[in-house]
Amino acid sequence: MRPLRATGRPWIVPVLLLLVTAVMALPALPHRAGGGAEPAAAAARDSGGGASRPQARDVVLAVHGGAGTALRREDTDARTEKAYRDGLAAALRAGAKVLRDGGDSVAAVEAAVRVLEDDPLFNAGKGAVFTEDAGHELDASVMRGSDQAAGAVAGVRHVRNPVSAARLVMEKTRHVMLAGEAADAFAARNGLTPVTQDYFWTQRRWDELMKAKGTRPAAPTPGASTTGTVGAVALDTRRGLAAATSTGGMTNKMAGRVGDSPVVGAGTYAKNGNVAASATGQGEVFIRGAATATLSHLMEFGGMDVAEAAHEVVIRRLPKLGGTGGVIALDSRGTYAAPHSSEGMLHGYATADGRIVTRVFPDEDDSGR
Repeated sequence: MRPLRATGRPWIVPVLLLLVTAVMALPALPHRAGGGAEPAAAAARDSGGGASRPQARDVVLAVHGGAGTALRREDTDARTEKAYRDGLAAALRAGAKVLRDGGDSVAAVEAAVRVLEDDPLFNAGKGAVFTEDAGHELDASVMRGSDQAAGAVAGVRHVRNPVSAARLVMEKTRHVMLAGEAADAFAARNGLTPVTQDYFWTQRRWDELMKAKGTRPAAPTPGASTTGTVGAVALDTRRGLAAATSTGGMTNKMAGRVGDSPVVGAGTYAKNGNVAASATGQGEVFIRGAATATLSHLMEFGGMDVAEAAHEVVIRRLPKLGGTGGVIALDSRGTYAAPHSSEGMLHGYATADGRIVTRVFPDEDDSGR
């Protein structure tokens, strides 16, 4: 056998090495199992209460008035539509005024939520639903993004504006949550005038209780298809974020039941440089799914933007736990997301240039109409 000899083509080896290196550097093509995995995933991202894209930009304040089966254009009269829009807009104006006057984001969300608590249309404060024993037990929380300080009250029965009691807990105690009679007493000691249980009585909520107990035929009432909670998120001129949530809970709930609204990381969350979020929906599921904290962590540690993270939590994860609802989320650049897995969610926002948009129907465009 003759020994191998080099041919007259010394360039072949370097060229082959170059080709192998180039092939190895090519990005791997995505695998499409059965040719349909990627299109199906894209369809899932775009389903259920809106795609994973922002609702608006340059937002300084947003509010929600609860998630549920939605107001429908075909059976909502002009008066009812106006009442809901006016309620959301009044809350937005109150919070935006605080920001415009140089106030911080905590003061802004408190001001906005107080307006919603005073409006009997919404399930918080004056409009709170009844418990199974025909009482009212209210929950609320607030969180400041600069240091992640938080305050909450649960099961209060004599506080007109629970969100203000929650702020007092944050600012005047070393605790995060106070509950029941002690929370009522704390609020009164710190200047919040107590109200009797009669203050919270409304005919609409009484009828809902009777319907839930099966003692009265189900007669449709304007706006009765909305349920849930109220909340607000804000971004101030110092780029400070804050969130607040308040609720009367669930109609005919057990006395002593506490949902997600006063639970930091479930109903409320805020962290500067990241996100402020307030949730509405089936509270037990939002607690089990740590909804608002998970949203924040997906942004901070998972690299998602606010719309992607909110969509992931509300549309993909929570329904697997057996619950629906929605969230309003605002990042540190003023990008706003409001996905919901329920049929509808009442919400609205105010932009830095003073524009106010309200949404009460599921099919509304960016104009709020």
